[in-house]
Amino acid sequence: MQAAAMSEHERSGPERRCIASGEVRPKDELVRFVVAPDGTLVPDPAARLPGRGLWLSPRRDMIEKACARNLFAKAARASIRLPDDLLEQTERALRRRCLDLIGLARRAGEAVAGYEKVKGRLATGPAGLLIQATDAADDGRRKVAALAKARNPDLPVVALFDAEELGRALGRSATVHVLLLPGRLADRLKAEVGRLAVMVAETDGGPRTLDP
Repeated sequence: MQAAAMSEHERSGPERRCIASGEVRPKDELVRFVVAPDGTLVPDPAARLPGRGLWLSPRRDMIEKACARNLFAKAARASIRLPDDLLEQTERALRRRCLDLIGLARRAGEAVAGYEKVKGRLATGPAGLLIQATDAADDGRRKVAALAKARNPDLPVVALFDAEELGRALGRSATVHVLLLPGRLADRLKAEVGRLAVMVAETDGGPRTLDP
């Protein structure tokens, strides 16, 4: 476990300070916000929008604290208009980022979808990340997750999206099981679902992940 933790630390890359907690953390564990030209605060999970970045933990209480104490404006040293639905905007942006990566993995040939295809891949080769729909039948979901864990004990199993969301990301009908192959996109998606899981944990009572 110590070696794994060290490896994760070595991969963490550049760090930023959360404006609400003051804690310094890797950038991929925080969410970047920027001020749009009209003065509105905008979440920027991909960290691509122009402007000075304002970094915050993807926790609802940290976002609420930053809003209540005017921390965004203080950090930006400028007047900022805070959207009434900033929490919802942030969660939607994090969710969209994850789903976009799932779609990118499919187009790159680094994802397989569907019960039989996922089971077949788990039985014959390595895997990077298993994603299962939150509204899937428990029996089928647990069978696939058990097979995944039997062959890949450390394989992350994520349940953060419903079948319609996964289907749209993959350009197909509703989808329950998606498996990302090991590689750069799977690693990127692990970081992204980690941020989203933190965000939704405060509304759902915990991250929606499945371990048989």
